[in-house]
Amino acid sequence: MPRISRKHQVTLPVDALEAAGLQPGDEVLIEAEGADRIVVHRASPDLAGALGVFDGLYEPGYLEDLRSEERS
Repeated sequence: MPRISRKHQVTLPVDALEAAGLQPGDEVLIEAEGADRIVVHRASPDLAGALGVFDGLYEPGYLEDLRSEERS
């Protein structure tokens, strides 16, 4: 029977993870669902957040300048 450690950690049983289709490296959300119940959900991909890694990659207007050079 898993126990909560002093660091508030719990080891999840492999059988339960396999039954839920969860694998090492999966991102999950942990939510309390009332007293005595915690639910682990697979995190939905955050497409907007993932695309945000490209913010600031180029200076503003850089890509537009490249496109206008290609057209000329």
